[in-house]
Amino acid sequence: MTPTDLLGEWELHRHVDDRRAGVDGTVTGTTTLTATGPDEVRWDETGTMTFDGRTVPVSRTLRVRRDDSGRWTVHFADGRVFHDWVWGSEVSHACAPDDYSGVLTGDTEHWTVRWSALGPAKDYVLSSDLRRRSHPAD
Repeated sequence: MTPTDLLGEWELHRHVDDRRAGVDGTVTGTTTLTATGPDEVRWDETGTMTFDGRTVPVSRTLRVRRDDSGRWTVHFADGRVFHDWVWGSEVSHACAPDDYSGVLTGDTEHWTVRWSALGPAKDYVLSSDLRRRSHPAD
């Protein structure tokens, strides 16, 4: 599965399990994947996070880029590499001193993203469930 297979708008439900703080939370909102060129997909998330008795708006933008070899990589909005786009297999994100591992799985109508962070500063799991709202316009 490539990022271009997932273009369109998605209903986002994320569960946040902060084991260090002993607090659960949720994010609900929308994820939109939009082709910005033949080798780039913009990944936008907007929503509301409820965590530890507070509710706040949240958003982020990622870019998924294909290199000359055909490999896709996810980047933060500022251009830093986040992780390789590998469907169905574990990926990692280097951010010392903590270890991050994630996996993207599913199909073109329903997919999930699961991240876990473990180390001296963090101990949490983010589980995102995405269900298609719409396909991109032709």
